[in-house]
Amino acid sequence: MSHSDIVKIAILAVGGQGGGVLTGWIVALAEANGWRVQSTAVAGVAQRTGATIYYLEMCPLEEQAPVFALAPAAGDVDVLIAAELMEAGRAVLRGFVTPDRTTLIASTHRIHAVSEKVVPGDGQAPEDRVFAAMERSAKRVVAADFQRMAVEAGSVISASLFGALARADVLPFPRRSFIGVVQDSGRGVEASLRAFEAALADDQPPDRAAATERVPPRGPNHLVAEWNVLEARVSELPGPVRQMAETGLRHVIDFQDLSYGKEYLDHLHRFVALDDGAFVMSATAAKYLANAMVYDDVIRVADLKTRRARFARVRGDMRLGASDVAHITEFMHPRVEEACGTLPAPLGAWIEARPRLARWLDRRINKGRKVRTSGLSWFALLYVVAGLKRWRRGTYRHRIETEHLDNWMDLALTTASHDRALAAEVLACRRLIKGYSDTRVRGESKFDAVLQALPLLKDRGDAADVLRRLREAALQDEHGHALDAELEAFASVAPASS
Repeated sequence: MSHSDIVKIAILAVGGQGGGVLTGWIVALAEANGWRVQSTAVAGVAQRTGATIYYLEMCPLEEQAPVFALAPAAGDVDVLIAAELMEAGRAVLRGFVTPDRTTLIASTHRIHAVSEKVVPGDGQAPEDRVFAAMERSAKRVVAADFQRMAVEAGSVISASLFGALARADVLPFPRRSFIGVVQDSGRGVEASLRAFEAALADDQPPDRAAATERVPPRGPNHLVAEWNVLEARVSELPGPVRQMAETGLRHVIDFQDLSYGKEYLDHLHRFVALDDGAFVMSATAAKYLANAMVYDDVIRVADLKTRRARFARVRGDMRLGASDVAHITEFMHPRVEEACGTLPAPLGAWIEARPRLARWLDRRINKGRKVRTSGLSWFALLYVVAGLKRWRRGTYRHRIETEHLDNWMDLALTTASHDRALAAEVLACRRLIKGYSDTRVRGESKFDAVLQALPLLKDRGDAADVLRRLREAALQDEHGHALDAELEAFASVAPASS
């Protein structure tokens, strides 16, 4: 890059990523090397309408002061730094990245946008298309998981991005100047330098799968023996089913106990016995049987919120020291349905069968509450509720879930007798049911609506494809508008096609 040119750098970052700190470091870097520099910031609204854009222009110190611009222009950016993958994609779309001049530095990790999170199914934007656009549009791409590097160093991504800028070698400043700027920053210097050096060395993520070691189970001998029996049953399953079944088994046992894990394997073997050599149906059953058996009741929610690992994760995410104190406030909004579900099955059913009583109770229960689980009283209450796990099989909610599970499995097994591919799609429809409260009610409504089309699919060669399209339509939006349209279109042609 010619020293006589004005160097133009744009940084796209969302809140908490240290975009302002990174900008300040680059300003200090330029000034320390005798350059004129100007920085501006155009605030965005995080991932809703775009990131904050920090913009810098710099040039060597000369007698005549240059006229710097206040914002980046399409086709006129030398270095584009994106603190998240989709922000790099937005920069490409806006024309900030061009193949004749732009060095694109981008972190490959994801911070999912609101538009991605609100979709009931997989709303993630296609990352491969972003990578292809980056390679096609930039003169040079420097991409890595700079967020991971920063977290492992105990720092923020701004430090690793500063290291990536040094590694890219697009600024005519020695690397010791970069290091000097970080050392002079005065806060979190050691952690920032570790992140800087990691990015500078272009560390690659470790092969976590290869590094994972199986931890032998520990506990009373009779429980370890029961676990070994279940693990042996999993090892005897066909290859395509085994890995998912092992994960499902651990998930189910964590939810309840070893006996519940045995029930899971018993259910799964019914599908394995009917499957063909590809075992697609059985692999699907291994996944969704576990999801169906691990439902979100009040006991489960209380258990997850009081686990030691959760508090450790929160402290880690907030980068708290040993002497720091964290307060965690949860928002809870229970309904009478959740209360009845936790009661013994006869009592819960008795209350639900009396609408006036249920409404009277709901008026007193159905209120939003802010619960501080880091305090003794609420933590103790939730801990006691989590301890009801041993009596879960006797609750009204477990009775409802068991009946729903049995009906769903029977439908899939009956379908498998004449169409295994269609049976696999019936099993996959369980994906529509998730969460609790109103979210679960909407999911169950979509589940029922999709499976109501099953009788019309009898003897159709494309039955599995049709059911898959209906399920995917149900996952497109919260209120089921896409599903309604797909069902209407299907109903208009089903009689003629059957």
